[in-house]
Amino acid sequence: MPLNLSKPKAAPTTPPTAAGIDVAQPQHGVTPALAASLALHFFLMVAIGFALVRRSKGTGGPPDREIGIAVVQRMPDRDRYTDAAELQTEPTPDASTDASSSSSAAPPAEFAPPIDMAGVLKQLTEDARPVTGTGLAGESNVDGDDLAGDNGKGRPQNLTKKKASLFGVSGFGSRFVYVMDRSDSMNGHGGRPLKAAKSELLRSLGTLSELQQFQIVFYNDKPTAFQSGGSVQLIQGQSNLVDAAKNYVRSMRAFGGTEHAVALKMALRMRPDVIFFLTDARIPRLSSSQLREIRHRAVESGTTIHAIEFGTEPSRPTDSFLIDLAGQNGGQYQYVDVRKL
Repeated sequence: MPLNLSKPKAAPTTPPTAAGIDVAQPQHGVTPALAASLALHFFLMVAIGFALVRRSKGTGGPPDREIGIAVVQRMPDRDRYTDAAELQTEPTPDASTDASSSSSAAPPAEFAPPIDMAGVLKQLTEDARPVTGTGLAGESNVDGDDLAGDNGKGRPQNLTKKKASLFGVSGFGSRFVYVMDRSDSMNGHGGRPLKAAKSELLRSLGTLSELQQFQIVFYNDKPTAFQSGGSVQLIQGQSNLVDAAKNYVRSMRAFGGTEHAVALKMALRMRPDVIFFLTDARIPRLSSSQLREIRHRAVESGTTIHAIEFGTEPSRPTDSFLIDLAGQNGGQYQYVDVRKL
């Protein structure tokens, strides 16, 4: 029988037991303590990374000013911004305030406030009779149809009807208006037409009494009336007023164009008994519609219109509108050859 010379295997050892309880061997792997440590370090590294890469907003420089509320003033050429806090704390200027600072706060020179249309309209409705003048005492220069006139209101009741005349044409009444052409054509023939018209007007004014009323309207392309008050109206024939009117007549000069209708309408608004109308301008003519309108107004005011025409023909013309003007308004027509003046 052969012999077995191999080394006998050792029997497996069994860990000791205590009181019959098995003791487990530790196992290799991640323990809970290690996991907690790793998680803590991870969050710390993430926090440090955010802190390093975080950038502040804005320009990074110091702030210009504190945040506040600005008040904007709309100017014609710019917008002006003012801090509301400055407006609240700005002291009230007094006499010692520097003039330069006050001027800087003022609006620009070309700035103008909005037009007060309501105030303008109110003023026009309260007084629709604009009055200007050339500086002569008592003179008024007004235009057009919607102008001054007493319209018969407030007339003295003690007026006396009396005859007045101009270049041989006579009118009977207590209220007279002389409408005289002073356009540049009246300077012709050495100025004799204007000189003769002024001389005859001065004579006629001298025949008026204190119990009569009068007014003078010289016209070229616009009418200019003599007056002693603030509105164009008939004037009592007192000696001092007549003298002032005479000085006004002597100072009159001729120039400009000719516009008959506005002067006649101004005279008719004063509702006189008689109008003496003198002109050397056959052209421009009053149209048929203008003649009808004048006639309508003359009938309403009870006015007679006499017409005196200056011309250079040896005899009176047959196609002058002045003949129609006088004939349609109960007046007389008179022709004057200026070469015989």
